[in-house]
Amino acid sequence: MTDDEIRKLVFDILGGIAPEADFDLLDEDEELREALDIDSMDFLNFITGLHQATGVDIPENDYARLSTLTDIVAYLRQKGA
Repeated sequence: MTDDEIRKLVFDILGGIAPEADFDLLDEDEELREALDIDSMDFLNFITGLHQATGVDIPENDYARLSTLTDIVAYLRQKGA
């Protein structure tokens, strides 16, 4: 996947979790949970969605590495998504 494809995938998944979010206003280096007011259960649903869409296993100890859009794109690219 390209970085743009990963971003689109992230926005598609987040759109199902936070439908009121305006992703055009989101800074790629802003913490997603705070910016989109996502609680821990929503974040787990997001991680599950990423796994289902990409097949990439995301262990719990890596969750902290997925705080911004930039982080998520880099992580998934590194894992071969």
